[in-house]
Amino acid sequence: MKKSRYFSSDVLPTSHEIGVQYGNVKPGDTIAIIGTGPIGMGCLLTAQFNSPAQIIAVDMDDNRLAMAKELGATHTINSTKEDAIQRILEITDGRGVDCAMEAVGVEATWNICQHVVKEGGHLANVGVHGKSVNFELNKLWIKNLTITTGLVNANTTGMLLKSCCAGKLPMERLATHHFKFDQFEKAYEVFKHASDEKALKVIIDYN
Repeated sequence: MKKSRYFSSDVLPTSHEIGVQYGNVKPGDTIAIIGTGPIGMGCLLTAQFNSPAQIIAVDMDDNRLAMAKELGATHTINSTKEDAIQRILEITDGRGVDCAMEAVGVEATWNICQHVVKEGGHLANVGVHGKSVNFELNKLWIKNLTITTGLVNANTTGMLLKSCCAGKLPMERLATHHFKFDQFEKAYEVFKHASDEKALKVIIDYN
């Protein structure tokens, strides 16, 4: 229960509401989650409430992709080793995905999303962008897409807490590193070198 509280104020409800709900994930859908940090993993876990047929996870970190596979991804793609857009289109027989979730907040991940959503699909932008991105409206206008973004509402927090307590959401897997208050500097170093340290979420325990 304690580990669940670390994620229930922001990470899980943001992932579920802005990613899964706004992305209109339905049973049988094929979805792509671009970025498998805590938000992307939250999207992956909560999307499974809605029974998508395929979940494609994309990241640059093999450790995170391995965890995504263990947590329910049907396909994983390391975008430093292969063309993520081309691979997603191959997996979907050229159609694209019903929903693409952008879970990082940079142009590269946005660009993957806008090139892999099929006609009538959803692009759910969950990541926080600090810079503008290239929005290829000249190619997207004819596809009848729904593009959404926003801040967490927290109206699903109660349900998510109950799901955690029932063992439906393995949040202990996401809290990979724990530190005390007097270990702040070490915690930042681990976070800074997340790939080398196999870190996903660094937690400062209050007791």
